[in-house]
Amino acid sequence: MTVYGDHHHRARSSRLRPTLRLRLTMLNGLLLAGAGLLLLLLAWLLVHQTTDAIKGLDGNSTVVTANGEHPNAAVWSQGIERKVGGELLVKGALAVLVISLAGVGSYLVTGRALRPLHQVTATARRLSTETLDQRLNHHGADDEVRELADTFDEMLDRLSAAFGSQKRFVANASHELRTPLAVMRTEIDVTLADPDASREELRRMGVVVRDASRRANDLIEALLLLARTEAQAGRRLNRQVPVDLAMGVPVTLSAVNAELARLNLDVSTDFSPAMVIGDPSLLERLAGNLVENAVRYNVHHGRLSVRTYTDARFAYLIVGNTGPELDAGEVPGLFEPFRRGGIERTGTRGAGLGLSIVRAVVDAHGGSVRAQPLTGGGLEVTVALPSASATGSDAEVTVAHVVAQSRPRA
Repeated sequence: MTVYGDHHHRARSSRLRPTLRLRLTMLNGLLLAGAGLLLLLLAWLLVHQTTDAIKGLDGNSTVVTANGEHPNAAVWSQGIERKVGGELLVKGALAVLVISLAGVGSYLVTGRALRPLHQVTATARRLSTETLDQRLNHHGADDEVRELADTFDEMLDRLSAAFGSQKRFVANASHELRTPLAVMRTEIDVTLADPDASREELRRMGVVVRDASRRANDLIEALLLLARTEAQAGRRLNRQVPVDLAMGVPVTLSAVNAELARLNLDVSTDFSPAMVIGDPSLLERLAGNLVENAVRYNVHHGRLSVRTYTDARFAYLIVGNTGPELDAGEVPGLFEPFRRGGIERTGTRGAGLGLSIVRAVVDAHGGSVRAQPLTGGGLEVTVALPSASATGSDAEVTVAHVVAQSRPRA
C-alpha cells in the first residue's frame, strides 16, 4: 500500500529546509555578531581618541614610564597605539566569534518555544473524521503561541460539531427515507404473496404505496430545498425582488384548511406592511413552513396567530400557536434537521425539516430567527429580515405596487 502523504513528508524531511527555527537562530546569531562588531568599533574609536590626545604633545616631550625610562612621547604613543590596537582586534574578533557561537544556543531555546507549533502540525496530520476529539490543550505562557493553540482547539470544536451534525443528518435522512420504502416493499410483497388477493386488497395496496411514495417525495423535495437554501447563505441570492413576508400565509392557510377545521383552531391574523428584498419562492416557503408547523403541532380548540410589521430596520413575521409544553432548553434544537418537539397530536407527521429550512432561508437573507415557548404550551417564532427600505435596493421603487398586489386579506 502506498501512502502518498507519508512519502511526501519523508521527502521534505530528507533535505535541509529553511525552517522557522533555523531562520530565527540565524537571525539571533547575526544580531549578536552585529552587536559585537559595533562594540568592537566603539572600543577602537575610544583607543584612537586617547592616542590622538597624546599625539597633541610637543615633539620634544618625554614621558616617564614605571621602570624609570624617558621615551619620546610621540614614539611611545605610536607603540601604545599599535599594541592596544592589535590586542583589541585579536581579542575583539575572538569575543565576537564566541558571542556568535553563543547565539547558536538560541536554536535550543527557539525549539522549545516552537514546540506547540510542532504539536499543531502533528495533531493536524493525525486528524480524521474519527479523531476530531483530539485537542492541544496548551497551558504555556499567555503569548502568541498560546493564542494559536487555543484558536486551533476552537477550530477543532467547530469542525467536530459540524461533522457530528452532518453524521446525524445523514443517519436521520437515511432513516426517514428507509421508512416509506420499507412500507411500500412490505405492502407489495404481502399482496403478491397472496394468489387470491382481491381487487379491494390491490386497491388498498395501491393507496398505501401512493401515500408512502408521496411522503418519500416530500422528504426529498424538502432536503433539496434545504440544500439549495443553505448553499445561498452568505452569498448573493439568485433573485432579489420586493417581497411581502405575509405573501405565503393565505396560500398555506388555504392548503391546511381541512386540518384547521378538524382541530377547530382559532386563527387570527394581523398583516401590516413587511416588505423585504429577497427570493419570493424561498420567502413563501419560509412563511408556509411556519404556518404548517403551527398547525401540525397544535391541539384541539387551540389558537394560531400570524402577524407582520416593520420598524426602522427590520421586517417581522411572527407565528404563534398553542400546543404541547416545551422546555426552554430544547427550543434551539428544534431548528436542527429531523428534530421534532413536544407531542404530535394532529395525526400528521412531518419530516422534521420545517424549522431547519426556515433557519436556512433566514440566513440566506441576512436575518435572524428566534423561538420561545409560551406559557401553558405552544411556541412563538419570530423572523426578522432587513426591511426593503433599509437595504437601499433599486427595487424599492416597486414596493408600493407589490404591496397592493400581494397584500393578504385577514
